[in-house]
Amino acid sequence: MATIEKRTTDAGTSYRVKVRLTGFPPETATFERLTDARAWSAKTESDMKAGRHFGQSKRHNFAELADEYAPHAKDKPRLDYWRETFGPERLDTITPARIAKERDKLLSEETGRKDATTGELKKRTGATVNRYLAALSSCLSYGVKELQWLERNPMERNPMERVRKPAENKGRVRFLSDDERAALLEACRPHADLYLAVVLSLTTGARQAEIMSLRWGQIDFARQVISLSETKNGDRRTLPLVGQALDLLRERGRVRTLGDDRIFPPTRAAKKADCLDLRDPWTKALKTAGIENFHWHDLRHTAASYLAMSGVSLVEIAKVLGHRTLQMVARYSHLSDGHIVATGQRLADRLGVGQ
Repeated sequence: MATIEKRTTDAGTSYRVKVRLTGFPPETATFERLTDARAWSAKTESDMKAGRHFGQSKRHNFAELADEYAPHAKDKPRLDYWRETFGPERLDTITPARIAKERDKLLSEETGRKDATTGELKKRTGATVNRYLAALSSCLSYGVKELQWLERNPMERNPMERVRKPAENKGRVRFLSDDERAALLEACRPHADLYLAVVLSLTTGARQAEIMSLRWGQIDFARQVISLSETKNGDRRTLPLVGQALDLLRERGRVRTLGDDRIFPPTRAAKKADCLDLRDPWTKALKTAGIENFHWHDLRHTAASYLAMSGVSLVEIAKVLGHRTLQMVARYSHLSDGHIVATGQRLADRLGVGQ
């Protein structure tokens, strides 16, 4: 239904039109002549009913949408990528086919990193491309739900809903055996910074960047926790501070430099660095321990794997690691089979049908 409001000011007379139709956001426009206002309202309402109306999506480009969404974005680097890709393009031109073309381009591009086995340049994985698509989808959803710039008709809103996502592999799970863990810790022990960082990684399951960027203000010795406010997915997270990690941090806190609140400050030779560079001592420790095919991130896998083998549920592991869904921790599910059997046995016993 369309309504036309006549407005008279010192500048003259104008006609403001508002078209309302169930399932669509209101459309408004202003004209100097009544005949133009009536013609526009009739055409707009007709296009809406026929599914031809694009409304606001023809009046705004992607750069404008990205600017509106930016304060709410949790993945700004990938939002910037899409801003550079789609920037001046009108929102109605960003169709599923257009997005699919950019998806395939992302999959085909080389990343600049070499495969350790073949020496060839790596291409983006399906998981990485899906992170790009997720950032785009969130932005477009904001255009639909908050700004109402993208609603074409009730059955077709966010164009990302019709774009197929690349398949993701199950993910690499490499964790330390008991012997490897003991050997690695022994090899790291002579280097105080490396030993502390490795112990923290193993006992908290935190990412390397989260550990190396720690500051004393995040440590609560009374509650024995570490608070993370800037995480990969943007959520706040609390880490346990127990055992040797707690003792080592307390000891370091007694002799720390008051002029720098970083737990792992860089050396004087690398003043511009954000934190201490442990690559060389880490590589040396792996070699000394005789451990191959192991990366720092695998310390996180080790923590998760040992939690699963200890009977901790996937929901609890996801909470410790900071994953929002169980999909990322499903890779550890096979390690908890014994716990699942034991749980089933307890249920059977409680029901009176156990052995």
